[in-house]
Parts: sequence; structure tokens; C-alpha cells
Amino acid sequence: MEAEQIAAGRARWQARYDAAGKRDRPFSTLSGTPVEAVYGPREATDYPGFERIGWPGEYPFTRGLYPTGYRGRPWTIRQFAGFGTARQTNQRYKLLLGAGGGGLSVAFDMPTLMGRDSDDPQSLGEVGHCGVAVDSAADMEVLFDGIDLSAVTTSMTISGPAVPVFCMYLVAAERQGADLSTLDGTLQTDIFKEYIAQKEWLFPPEPHLRLIGDLMEFCAAQIPRYKPLSVSGYHIREAGATAAQELAYTLADGFGYVELGVSRGLDVNQFAPGLSFFFDAHIDFFEEIAKFRAARRIWARWLRDEYGATTERAQWLRFHTQTAGVSLTAQQPVNNVVRTAIEALAAVLGGTNSLHTNALDETLALPTDETAEIALRTQQVLLEESEVGNVADPLGGSWYVEALTDRIEAEAEQTFARIRSMGTDGSITSGILRGIEEGWFTAAIAESAFAYQQALEKGEKRIVGVNAHTATVARPLEILRISHEVELGQREALKQRRSARDADAVTAALRQMVAVAKTEENLVPAMLAAARAEATLGEICDALRAEWGVYREPARF
Repeated sequence: MEAEQIAAGRARWQARYDAAGKRDRPFSTLSGTPVEAVYGPREATDYPGFERIGWPGEYPFTRGLYPTGYRGRPWTIRQFAGFGTARQTNQRYKLLLGAGGGGLSVAFDMPTLMGRDSDDPQSLGEVGHCGVAVDSAADMEVLFDGIDLSAVTTSMTISGPAVPVFCMYLVAAERQGADLSTLDGTLQTDIFKEYIAQKEWLFPPEPHLRLIGDLMEFCAAQIPRYKPLSVSGYHIREAGATAAQELAYTLADGFGYVELGVSRGLDVNQFAPGLSFFFDAHIDFFEEIAKFRAARRIWARWLRDEYGATTERAQWLRFHTQTAGVSLTAQQPVNNVVRTAIEALAAVLGGTNSLHTNALDETLALPTDETAEIALRTQQVLLEESEVGNVADPLGGSWYVEALTDRIEAEAEQTFARIRSMGTDGSITSGILRGIEEGWFTAAIAESAFAYQQALEKGEKRIVGVNAHTATVARPLEILRISHEVELGQREALKQRRSARDADAVTAALRQMVAVAKTEENLVPAMLAAARAEATLGEICDALRAEWGVYREPARF
């Protein structure tokens, strides 16, 4: 790019920066040296290819979505939490919010993630262990008791039964007296990544996509600030994918959901801003930064050129980041604090919009109050002490970072082409569905995971405390254990709620929901009515399983 164009771009950025609000604080080094809000090529200097880097807040958004970077608004500290009963998790939420957390992120237990009630025989031994148990809208009321849902952004990490769980969340908000149209937050709802990596689905792909389309329409019309889809690469990476695979598969899934919205007649400029993303921040510091920068650039280009988005907000890729669970070690677990800090810093330097930092003991159990606080404080030290938020994209223009960004982008584009070639109609969606059915994604991730494991066993990859520097004076940690009494108590509470509700109203609501499922009518209002009647999650999901069937993954050898 010629020097005149670069100067014009800087002037545009400066005008937007001046017009935007900034935090009231000095932006300087620890020694008191003032720093600029952004850095770029020297004045009157040509910089070939600078249009791919650009300025913060301008297409292709490589350097971030906002001209002010974190000077305007810091990332949201959104700690992921959930365990035991709704009352226990509610207490943890209040601890996190009281300690300075900026938003809530709900972790559900395995029965809830699979759309089963706590008294289902298949739930035995799993209730409350990896997250909070939610059986009905009554549990949601308790989960957010004393927490104003109209004032707190809430993220819920659940996909298979995401829509009925969301309906229960709406009922809890209604019972607080909240205006549903003002609610803000994110629902994961990403069923593609379940087939690709996490394996927590309920139905075949087509009914799931129908539900997602219904939810997109409902939120666009009724709850415009709520984001009905958070496309997740986190679980893909945790399954063993490389950084480039995580990026490519996640963005391809996102393109599939864009195609779903367009097929429903929705305006891409209206619904695309309601899509968000969820990425893993792994331990390779610079590769992760490059991945996040490439993600914004690819998404903006595809939304503009492939799907016709004309507004900046529709071209924005907004994302939440969680530090890598698979990088945590059971050996010398205190070292995990360092790993998490490195990964969190990579997320921030990559421009994340919100962040969760893992606790040091999460490879062994759910975090204790103390380790959860350390994880929270890790973010707060970055925000308050490190000054990394003073400059937007401070690594922009680094030869290494830009080369990595370009390389990851090129690998992703090759993957998109492959996915399209697998489809029957040239769409990304068709290619994803065929790739799922043929096990292509699973096989590719397995190969990457196997290669990494071989490198570990050969000593080519070294992990402190595992295959390097294994001597230690550390003592075993005391970890959080979920008592079996939690399951017994949850089952008893569910029994009492069933006996206290209007059984005829529940039956009628479930029948009406199934009747709507047989049509092309939007299913969310009927499901919401079932949640208001205190139908349980298992009852809602079982009724739809009976109508739509269940999905069995094809055997692969």
C-alpha cells in the first residue's frame, strides 16, 4: 500500500478514535511514558500488503473491531461456572460478581447437556458433577436468584437442548419481572461442533438445524440484543485439532449458520450481528494471537463477498475465549496458573471480546472457591497492572505475527474449498453435513491428536512436570468433590415439583409443542409455553425424540 493511502487510513482511524468514548485513565507505560492508541508504518512510508493489516475498527478488522481497542471498553471478564445444585452455583455466581466479574457463563452437568432429567436412569452418578443440574424453569429461578437478569449478560454453554434450556431462562427472567426484549447474552446452540467433536447431540442434524433457525427468527423479532448462536471452536481444539483446523472448522460452521439464516429469508445485515464465536486460547503464544487476527479477517471477507453483508456490524467477528483445558496438567498443578496467564495474554493481544480463565485444579475436579478466585484475579492483573490494553493490536506489523496470520488464513481457505467440494450443491452447509456423515472431520482431528501424542512420547514436545522437570516438592491439592447427596436432593426436589404442578397443563403444552413440530411453524413459542407450565427438560426433549428420532454416529474404523 502506498504511503498516501496509509496516511489517509490513519486520518480516518484518528477521526473515529476521537469521536469514540474512552476510559478515564492515563495510557502510559509503568514508567510514565505516554503511548499512542495504535501504531502503524512510519509517516510517508510505503508498506506493501498493509491493506490486509489496516487500522483498528476498519475492514478487514485484522486489528480489532473498535478504533479505540481496549481503551474504549476492556474485554468482559466472564468466568465459566456451574456445579451441584442451582443454589450452590448461585452462591458461586454471587462470589464471582462480587469479586469483579463482568458477566456470567453457565456450565451445565452431563444429564442437562444430553437433555435428560436428574432422575433419568442414564443420569445416575452424573448429576451436578461437571456443571449445574437444571431440570425445569424452577431450577433456573434458583440459579439466578438475587441476580438481575436484565442487568447482567449471561452466556450458556449448551447446544443439543439449548432451545428448551433457553426457554427456561426466559421464564426465570419473566418471573423476575424483566422485559425479555432487553435481555443480553449468548446461547451456544452450535450443533455442528457436537457432531464434529463434542458428541452431545439429541436428534439427527436436520431437526437440530430447524430448531436453530426457529431460534434465530425468534430472537431477531423478540430479543434483538440476545445472541442465539455462539459458534464454538473450543471443543474442536480440545478434541485434538490444530490451531488452523480449529479456525477453519469453526468458521465453516459459522458460514453454515449464515446460510441457514439466509434460507429462512432473514436479512444478513440484521441477523449476522447476533452470531458470536467461542475459541480456545492454547499455549503456543504467537500462534494463538495470529489465529484470532486471521479469524476476524476471514469472517469479514466472507460475510461481505460471499453473503452480501454491507454493514460493519454484520462483518464483525465477536468472540469469547477460554484458556485451554487440555493444556492443564494433573502433575504439579500449580504450574497451571502460569499456563493460564500465558494463554489469557494471547487472547487479549489477539483482541478477544470476553475471556474465561481456567482454574489450576480443573484437570482434577471443578474449581474450589479459592482457585476460582485465582483464575479471576489472573484476568484482573492483566487488565489493571500489565497495561497490555493501552494499545490496539500492539503486535500488528510484526513480521512473525503477520506471517503466522497469513499462513493460518491460507490453511483455512484450503479447508473451506475442501468442505465445499464435499457438498452436493456447492454450499458450505452441504459439505459440513456430508463431512459429518462420512466422519471426515473426526478423522482429521484424530490424526492431529495422534501426531501430537507421538511428539510427546518421543520427547519432541516437552511439558513441564509431565515429561520434563518432573521433580517437585509440591503437596497434593485439596479438590472440590460433589457429594452423592446432591443427586439425591435434586431427584427429591424434582419429584416434589412434578407433584405440585398442573399435570394436565403440562400434558397439553407438550402435545401442542409436538403438533407444532410437525409443521413449519416456529417452535420456540410452543416450547416456551411448555417451560412456563413447568415441563421438565427431559419431558420436552423426549417428546421431540419420539417425533424426530435420535442420531447414531456411523461406526468408523
